Amino acid sequence: MKTYNNILFIVPLPPPVHGSSMMSMYIKNSKLINDNARCDYVNLSTSRSMDEIQKFSIKKIFRFLYSYLKTFIYLVTRRYDTCYLATSCFGIPFLKDAPFVLMCKLFCNNVIIHFHNKGMKEYSSKPFYKWIYHLVYKHTTVILLSELLYDDVKGVIKKEQVRICPNGIPELINSPKTESKKNNPIPTILFLSNLIESKGVICLLDACKILRDQGCEFICNLVGGETKEINIERINKEISNRGLGTYVFYKGRAYGLEKERYYNNADIFVFPTYYAQECFPVVLLEAMQHRLPCVSSYEGAIPEIIEHGYNGLLCNPHDVDSLAHCLKNLINNKEGRGRMGANSLSFYETKYKLTNFESTLNSILKS
Repeated sequence: MKTYNNILFIVPLPPPVHGSSMMSMYIKNSKLINDNARCDYVNLSTSRSMDEIQKFSIKKIFRFLYSYLKTFIYLVTRRYDTCYLATSCFGIPFLKDAPFVLMCKLFCNNVIIHFHNKGMKEYSSKPFYKWIYHLVYKHTTVILLSELLYDDVKGVIKKEQVRICPNGIPELINSPKTESKKNNPIPTILFLSNLIESKGVICLLDACKILRDQGCEFICNLVGGETKEINIERINKEISNRGLGTYVFYKGRAYGLEKERYYNNADIFVFPTYYAQECFPVVLLEAMQHRLPCVSSYEGAIPEIIEHGYNGLLCNPHDVDSLAHCLKNLINNKEGRGRMGANSLSFYETKYKLTNFESTLNSILKS
């Protein structure tokens, strides 16, 4: 007879859509994982839109209490072999998530915690966090997205506790197997992220001004939702103040087929993030599967995703001159763009398909 593990997944689910919630939804929809286990799910997210993130509201308190009560009822009434949690590892979000881990440890011997962000290193020397980190993570298994991220947790997590499971995303229905034949008379750069300063959008505008002053011809499309940091009025003002009105265009949010069109029409993808908690940006995997050379930064696991000179170029965070230099190299080198784009697709197909992620995670859950 086929034996099943009983697994409780406590994870953030969309909305809002971000890297961790996307990967959690892929798990919930995974035939491989759900065919090999009896699974229950609790939504850990207390926000229902990007606007609610990092904002206090009574609704978020009730959502937290509901999730906590639901978890308690599941643990009391059902016997689980494994509890899997995708939690934050620092600051207030960690303190919000920690009770779920501690409750799971009371009822289940096998607790797996999957990190989709980083920032533990900054907090692990503080006496209160040092104590609670030990309480939460002792006798657990911790999944990291890359070996490069172990430095952030090594003050708390022992090496033998760690498993590695890189993100993966579904294959395209119409995958660009053959060489891209774009007819853009002017190279088109794509930035796709919500308008958050730490994702590098303002640095990108400064780099575009340098490129314009150096006589480069290019078009740069900014695609992503407004945030409390940067709304449409501010981004258009930033573009205008740099004299980039005929070079850079804010396109707003894009989903589904509209997002696909932006990827398919681009020649270069750029993501110059300096977000301190950046780990493993799914947006880079999307660009790679669309056969795009990528320009990004030495942050988190990005140097593992983008190999400098092979499937893209890397610059230091905040380094506008270096970012402009990388973009200029690709703008002026159509052959290099084609070669790196082909390597991006190859990298994705070899390492970052959703089936790779599901298989690796399923092995960790079974062990």
